[in-house]
Amino acid sequence: MSTIQKTIDVKAPISAVYNQWTQFEEFPHFMGGVDSITQTSDTKLHWRVSVGGVEREFDAEITEQHPDERVAWRSLDGPEHSGVVTFHRISDDETRVALQLDWDPDGFVENVGALLQFDDIQVGHDLDKFKDLIEAQGTESGGWRGDVDRAPDSTGR
Repeated sequence: MSTIQKTIDVKAPISAVYNQWTQFEEFPHFMGGVDSITQTSDTKLHWRVSVGGVEREFDAEITEQHPDERVAWRSLDGPEHSGVVTFHRISDDETRVALQLDWDPDGFVENVGALLQFDDIQVGHDLDKFKDLIEAQGTESGGWRGDVDRAPDSTGR
């Protein structure tokens, strides 16, 4: 299992940054290797990606989502991956975005990429592009502000 953690500060209010992040179908505008995302329900996403010449499709679900705080997800099929992005108010017009991805590289190309930290570099570039997108727009292109509560874990919480 490979883990990537990155943060970036964005010059935009927390609500605008959060709202833009929830526009999942726009991820291909700033995420390398993401060909398309189709949101099939409030909590289900279908991804098409191309990484290192390997094309893959999979479904993912949002496991927790709270406006201006966090979005967490996990894959439902294909190689295992999950993640969480949190939003932190620095000031009225600046937000810190913290992203953690956990994924299981599949096959030779992905394992070599993870070993050489190409995935880590790509995530950094993607966050930079997200920052550029929201700062250039000056506002979000939309947003979904619904709540998705985390399922109880083995402790009942």
